[in-house]
Amino acid sequence: MTDPRLFAPATLRNREPILDILRKILPATGLVLEIASGSGEHVSHFAAALPTLTFQPSDPDQDALISTAAWIRESGLANIRPPVQLDAAAAEWPVRSADAIICINMIHISPLAATRGLMTQAGKLLPEGAPLYLYGPYRRPGRALEPSNLAFDESLRARNAEWGLRELEDVVALAKQAGFGEPDVTEMPANNLSLVFRRGLRG
Repeated sequence: MTDPRLFAPATLRNREPILDILRKILPATGLVLEIASGSGEHVSHFAAALPTLTFQPSDPDQDALISTAAWIRESGLANIRPPVQLDAAAAEWPVRSADAIICINMIHISPLAATRGLMTQAGKLLPEGAPLYLYGPYRRPGRALEPSNLAFDESLRARNAEWGLRELEDVVALAKQAGFGEPDVTEMPANNLSLVFRRGLRG
């Protein structure tokens, strides 16, 4: 029988550094919505390490949903809900509330509309003070892209003209429009960043 699980090599390299951040920012209990779960390896790892939280994986791609479901079955964990099909750019999401949202390596491999949708919907779903966590590579003002990120950006744009590393300032501006404050930024391995936004006061 064919194993439906997908494997992302980067996950093994980044899941522990990401988990170190999540331990500090996620609430003790509640629902964590993961946008663009991909293979499902991250959510399985995080759910095992954070058993008092419930995780809701999601992805727009059917193969990713099948892989995530397989990883959940393999884990045997009860604190991961079945994955749901969710396009970040959609006007309506199938999840109506969450206590935290995490999104790893999506923004640079999706149209900008997905980032706009992520910010807009996160601003609606999250309660005041709740975290929105983003991980991935970005362009930053006054800094040339590292050679590895420059090559990565060029390969992404060659695959799809709507993809590519985003300007950090643009992502922050979209977050502010949705009611989030300035992010806490942490340098991560392989020239990536962790961004932690908090939902501000509701007007």
